[in-house]
Amino acid sequence: MKIPLSWHQLTHERMRLAVAIAGIAFADILMFMQLGFKNALFDSAVRLPKSLKGDIFLVSSQTDTFIAPKNFSARRLYEVMGINGIQNINPMYMNVSVWKNPDTKATRQIFVIGFNPVHNVLDLPGIADNLDLTKQPDVVLFDQRSRAEFGPIKQDFLAGKTVTTEVANRNITVGGLFTLGSSFGADGFIVTSDLNFFRLFPDRQKGLINVGVIQLEPGANLNQVYQEVRQKLSEGDVKVFTKAELIEYERNYWQKRTTIGFIFGLGTVMGFIVGTVIVYQILYTDVSDHLPEYATLKAMGYADTYLLIVVFQEAILLAIVGFVPSLGLAFFLYSNTAKATGLPIMMTLARATQVLILTVVMCVISGAIAVGKLRAADPADIF
Repeated sequence: MKIPLSWHQLTHERMRLAVAIAGIAFADILMFMQLGFKNALFDSAVRLPKSLKGDIFLVSSQTDTFIAPKNFSARRLYEVMGINGIQNINPMYMNVSVWKNPDTKATRQIFVIGFNPVHNVLDLPGIADNLDLTKQPDVVLFDQRSRAEFGPIKQDFLAGKTVTTEVANRNITVGGLFTLGSSFGADGFIVTSDLNFFRLFPDRQKGLINVGVIQLEPGANLNQVYQEVRQKLSEGDVKVFTKAELIEYERNYWQKRTTIGFIFGLGTVMGFIVGTVIVYQILYTDVSDHLPEYATLKAMGYADTYLLIVVFQEAILLAIVGFVPSLGLAFFLYSNTAKATGLPIMMTLARATQVLILTVVMCVISGAIAVGKLRAADPADIF
């Protein structure tokens, strides 16, 4: 099999090739991590809305993000109960409180969710099995994927120990574990009954809720009921969402209304630029070092097109051999980052394909810039 000239050119200087691979892999890792963090941000932000067991949802019109919901009157939720197709309605209460680490006594903010345990509104592992325990005074369920700074709650509970601590300066007992996971907006979560919620927040007005969860009867027309609810609550003090709309609303907040999405996007661009510069330097040096050989080929009758193809082949080969080690390293970094932070950062086929395409484009752009010197190569001038 005939080995391409472009491969001979790249492997002629092994050290230069190694530097090029390292440079491209570095740029790819930058892009992998920035894209990974950005998507982990969005995925973690919508985990709670995704877990809700409902069809239509009400939130205050002043609510920007689900992790910091504003209050609105519970009367607005009960107004829609008479609409045909609605099976039941459930108010949810949310607030941030202070959790005391039972071992170190250090405090940390934790997100508290309360609702009537008779009607489960969270589709999360561990909720259905343990929800009845929250009917007992001062019993909560703890998110076992909360950050380690809250203490060894999961380990102690699974070891059979009675886990007690303080939330909002009130003694509580961990009655069970569930699985959700931390996000950029909350390091940890606890779930309890609505009665226990008001014990933790005694100053909270009971007529104010944060989320209204509406569950429809089997076979009900979602769009029809949704439109009737919107018409019923048209005064503008509450927003009405389907589940898909609520998830998209939360995602858009983090993507478009905060600087975090922009920062991670900028990091991806910077990685692309760094890689382009590195590959350009490698290809430009290669063309310069082999200019006499290229000029000889031109003198022998080879067209500029053939020589340009050689350079572009080098660029694409660099993209592929640089991408492979970066993909392996990205898997390793994703795994360790997920363990350390609890964020849902993982490799996907779409992301790997995206970075591969960016790498090829990056190298082709570098090659296009580097061939300028080759175009100008005149055998008469060189010899």
